[in-house]
Amino acid sequence: MSNWLMAGLLFTPLALATTSLLLDFRQGRALAWLGMVLQLLVSVGLWGLVKQEGGFYYSLAGWDAPLGIELRVDGLAVTFLLLTTLVASGCGIHAGIYLKPDKPWQRYFWPLYWFLWAGLNTVWIGGDLFNLYVGLELISLAAVGLVALGGQAEALRAALRYLLAALLGSMVYLLGVALIYGQFGTLSLAEVAHQVRLMDQAELMRPALVLMLVGLALKTALFPLHGWLPPAHGIAKSPVSALLSALVVKASFYIAARIWLEAGEVVATQWMAQLIGTLGAAAVIWGSWLAWRQPRLKQVVAYSSVAQIGYLFLLFPLTFGVDASTSLQAQQGITLQVISHALAKSAMFLAAGNLILAVGSNRVDALAGVSHFLPFSLFSFGLAGVSLMGLPPSGGFAAKWMLLQASMASGQWWWILVLVGGGLLSAAYVFRIYRASFLERDEKDHFYHPDRRLEVVAMLLAVASLGLGLAGSQVLSVMALPFEEVQ
Repeated sequence: MSNWLMAGLLFTPLALATTSLLLDFRQGRALAWLGMVLQLLVSVGLWGLVKQEGGFYYSLAGWDAPLGIELRVDGLAVTFLLLTTLVASGCGIHAGIYLKPDKPWQRYFWPLYWFLWAGLNTVWIGGDLFNLYVGLELISLAAVGLVALGGQAEALRAALRYLLAALLGSMVYLLGVALIYGQFGTLSLAEVAHQVRLMDQAELMRPALVLMLVGLALKTALFPLHGWLPPAHGIAKSPVSALLSALVVKASFYIAARIWLEAGEVVATQWMAQLIGTLGAAAVIWGSWLAWRQPRLKQVVAYSSVAQIGYLFLLFPLTFGVDASTSLQAQQGITLQVISHALAKSAMFLAAGNLILAVGSNRVDALAGVSHFLPFSLFSFGLAGVSLMGLPPSGGFAAKWMLLQASMASGQWWWILVLVGGGLLSAAYVFRIYRASFLERDEKDHFYHPDRRLEVVAMLLAVASLGLGLAGSQVLSVMALPFEEVQ
């Protein structure tokens, strides 16, 4: 059973990507909808398997490490596989309607979309540092191609900047991986962590840890390494922006978090943890401030991503040098933050794309009067904003509440100021969009009305981000599925 599920998880997206290269946009779209169903069945099947039998290591093609590829399927991996299926399917359905089939370059959306999905699945279940890198590179190259899709000069410039940042981040990360291999003779994350604890070689591994975290921080766009993100997310087509913000930046953070949780307690120092948390706090404040000042709608949402990414890096100080229960609470809070942000930001980008279609402009001041004639997409935008602000009962509220409790339990009260201040700044840039939308220019409806299905997709994702707060314990129970029972 596990062989079929793993094959479906890893090879189906690659097969769909390759096949899509031979098809036009409409044929690729029909194939993609079939692929989404297959990925849903595989993800749910893996969830059922892990729930019934516990997590497991899987050696691809029967080759064990270090020669073979080691994969780790646990509750956290299954959580991210399910999240990817939900968000990528929503973005894919939206793209199938939003993109114009008659433009020849649109046919390349589907191959890049499936390569991206294959890379994401590889990262969520990767068990060694090199294969995590391979998955990350597949994601980066596909994402750069998606940003450049369309061929406008501004999109090509943004894609080139994104490519350079991704390559630089990869080189720095690989240097760290090379140091690890030279020191321990293995790239298995679990084996490296075991040897570090056993051999007391923390100081030798520290330079490698710093290099890997810097490379991954650049790929995640942590302040002040975020310069590539707003142009790329702002110029891409709305379904692409949604994918990039909801899933792509999470992949590099996911690797950084796994490395930190496996070895950070032994290898890192208190100042490292506090420095990373401080950069995250700066991202929350600086990103929110710039989001509030942007004249273009998608740039508002893009800078909002810079701010929301900052919250994720509070994981590092809130899990270092604290007791096990506080660390677990912080991990659960960050997991909820990742999921709620993925749902909310994908909904927000899709809703923004619908509003831009309606008014024919990306400018915030062009939204005047849209609340009267196009309330559905504006409402989706607002629901997603509720989660970003951290208001109840959203997933953003549940996440920030758990992080607030972890901050108090660990005595790190200064992060509470960041959580509260970030929520207020989020409210400022979300309500600025609403204020512009409620201005009345005339009573005639001059707006283009997008396909209703586009609005429904954005609304469903926004509702999911809101409902996550009510179902947070069930989501976290998936993450806590046992691992040790099957090896």
